This record gives sequence, structure tokens and C-alpha cells, in this order.
Amino acid sequence: MTQLDGPGGSLIIQTLRTIRWIFRPFDVLEEYTQRYGDTFFIWKNASPPVVYFTHPQAIQQIFTADSTHLESASGNGILLPIVGENSLFLLDGGRHQRQRRLLMPPFHGDRMRTYSEIINTITEQVISQWQIGKPFYVRSATQEITLRVILSAVFGLHQGERYQKLRQLFSSMLDSISSPWTALFLFFPSLQWDLGAWSPWGCFIRQRRQIDQLLYTEIRERRETADQGGEDILSLLLSARDEAGQSMSDEELRDELLSLLFAGHETTASALAWALYWIDYLPDVREKLLSELATLPADADSSTIARLPYLTAVCQETLRIYPIVLNPFPRIVKSPIEIMGQTFAPGTTLLPSIYLTHQREDIYPEPKRFKPERFLERQYSQYEYLPFGGGTRRCIGSALALFEMKLVLAKIISRCELTLADQRPIKPTRRGLTVAPPSTMRMKVTQFRSQKTPAMV
Repeated sequence: MTQLDGPGGSLIIQTLRTIRWIFRPFDVLEEYTQRYGDTFFIWKNASPPVVYFTHPQAIQQIFTADSTHLESASGNGILLPIVGENSLFLLDGGRHQRQRRLLMPPFHGDRMRTYSEIINTITEQVISQWQIGKPFYVRSATQEITLRVILSAVFGLHQGERYQKLRQLFSSMLDSISSPWTALFLFFPSLQWDLGAWSPWGCFIRQRRQIDQLLYTEIRERRETADQGGEDILSLLLSARDEAGQSMSDEELRDELLSLLFAGHETTASALAWALYWIDYLPDVREKLLSELATLPADADSSTIARLPYLTAVCQETLRIYPIVLNPFPRIVKSPIEIMGQTFAPGTTLLPSIYLTHQREDIYPEPKRFKPERFLERQYSQYEYLPFGGGTRRCIGSALALFEMKLVLAKIISRCELTLADQRPIKPTRRGLTVAPPSTMRMKVTQFRSQKTPAMV
């Protein structure tokens, strides 16, 4: 059994390394895996230790481990200021299972058809704002689409004062912690001081309180009017009951709604921006995608579009090469567990690395190359390809996220030809807890295509 290694040094040195990781996460992770191998301590002097894994066998053992050995919620405290203590992200055991069962129905099966009309309409509205030759910020555009989609899906809201306030406040709150510098407040809780409305953390706290007020008002009004027969996610959650016949409390609903808003648009917006970048950067990819879309009848429905092989492969490769989330939720050892011959003591944090696993040359030859064809040539296991995490903590919105990606891309690529406005290298950048294309990345429309686009209904 190989003795695990990792970077050492004093607390000050490790703090500086952490800051460098926040600013340049991919570079740091690649340096560590080249130096220390498949499994390594993120800091070998840490107590309790944090261990990274990149081997599919290790990831499988972690994802399938019995709950008596591992827990997750205690490792997700970084999310507490955003989503609240009742969020699915911060629950374990029976409470986690209960909330997950209550939250699952809106994200599967026939529900997708309901969301397709929302996605199609909003995407068309955003495209209509673009002008030939006039640059626009790509991520702002994709974020507008995904935020409006998730607000409509969650609340059934499409307009009105409360809708506009939620849209503005939530976007502003996330933007306030989106840069690498402001992200430090999330990674270092000791910096979370409310020094007034003009201080970074004070601004964040005040915006979150305003969002809370809007959410509680919406929940209260829905309960009072017994308006629980709608098809939006909040209506479904208000009427949902657990095995004991109990519904979610207002506090549980508030935290889960925040979790859905946070996870339901940030990651998808960044993935869409990356996909548009790669489609422009590689003309062959664009031509193959256009050829596939051209085979669709004018009345093609959303499920037909979502099954297109090359479109699906483009989305999959986008999430492989630059995953928006670097790691799945951490697992904390509760009782000694053996992973690939190495025994880990209670308190150890186990972190499968999505990015490093997706960069393994033995799984993905030429891993730095954007090659959608790899997903047409073979099927990857859930331990080799894991953009949405895995095990009992796998993202419950993964089906909706992929579905939305496909429909939005199909609509944009069918309707217009885009090109980068600034021909310069694009590198990933820190955006809060995620990694995304830089917010400064701009594109422009060179031509609008004829309206022979799929109906997506």
C-alpha cells in the first residue's frame, strides 16, 4: 500500500496555497495530481485530513459506501449562507431521504414537456434582443435565460413586481460573491463580517434578507389561498406529503427554493456559455451540429430534440472538459473505511475530483481536446463521468439541466450564427463556488438564419 502524500508547510503557506487554488483551481489540481498521483492529501499536515481521489474505482467505493461509514452534510457548511440549514445540501440520514423524495417528482418524466415551452419562449425573447454586429456578454445572456426559466419553473411567475424583484435581487446577490476576491468570503468564514450595507458581506446579507421576505410572502400567500393546484414546482412542493402525511414547513420550503434557484441556473448558465464558445471555436463542431439540426422536421417536439446524438454529445463534452463544479459533495468518514487498500479514519474528508477524473488520459485520450465524438464512441460509467456528482447526493436537477442545455443550444444555433467579439484565449475563472467562462467574454451575431427552427413544444 502506497503512503499518501501531498503538499505540506505551515498554516500561512497553506492559506496562500488555498487562495491560489481559489484563483487558479485547474492549474493547482493538475500540479498536485502530477506530483502526488491518483490519491493525495490536499494538505498533508491538516487535521482532520482532506483527501482527493481521481480513480474511478475509488470513486465507486465512495459513492456506494454504506451510510454508516460516510456522511456529507457536515462538509457542506460553505453553502449555509446561501441556502440555509434546511437545504437538501445540508441534510443527512432520514431528513435527507425525506426531502429528496419530496423534491424528486418535479424533475422527471412528463414534467420536462411542461418546462420546454418556458425554455423555448424565454430563449427566443433573449435572442430577439441581439443585433447583428453588436457584441453582448455571453454569460449575462445565458444567465438571463436560465434565471428566468428557473423562476418560471419554480414559482410559475413570468411577470409582476415580485417576479422582477426576485430576478434582480437573486442575480445581484450571486454577482456580489462571483469574483475570485469576493469568493474568499465563502471559503474563509472568518471574513464574514457585516460592516454595513456598503461592505461586501453586509451587502450580501441584506440582499439575502430581502429575498427571504419575498419567498416567505409567496409561500404564505399560496398557503392562504390554497393555490396548490398549479404545475410549478412550488405548488407541487406545497401539496407534497411524506410517508407520515407531513408537508414541508415554511422554513424548509424557503431553503429548498433557494437551493433550487442557486443550483438551477448558475451552473447551467456557465455550461451554456462554454458550449457556445466551443461551437464557435471549432467550426467542425458547429457544422456537424447544424447538419444534425437540419434533419429535424419543423414541428419537432422537445423530446425529439433532446434525443439528438451529436447535440447530446456536445453538451456532455462541454461538462467534461471544464466542469462547472470541481468536486461532488464531500464525504466525511464516520467509521473507518477502506478505499482501494487505504484505510481512512473518522473525520477524514474524502473528495472525488470531477475535473481530474475527466482529465485522465486512460479514460479520455487527448483530454484537453474538445471532442464530442468520444461520447458517441463509448459509454462512460457514472464513476468515470460525473459532472453532476454521484451516489445519494447526485444532483436531482441533472435531467432538467441537460434538457435545458439542449433546447437552448438548438434554438440559438438554429436561429443565429455567433462568433467571439474578441479573438483572444478564453480561460476558466472562479465564479463564487463554481468555475465559469469569464464574465467579460463577448460574442456577436454575424447573421440570423431563417425561421426554420424546431417548434420545441
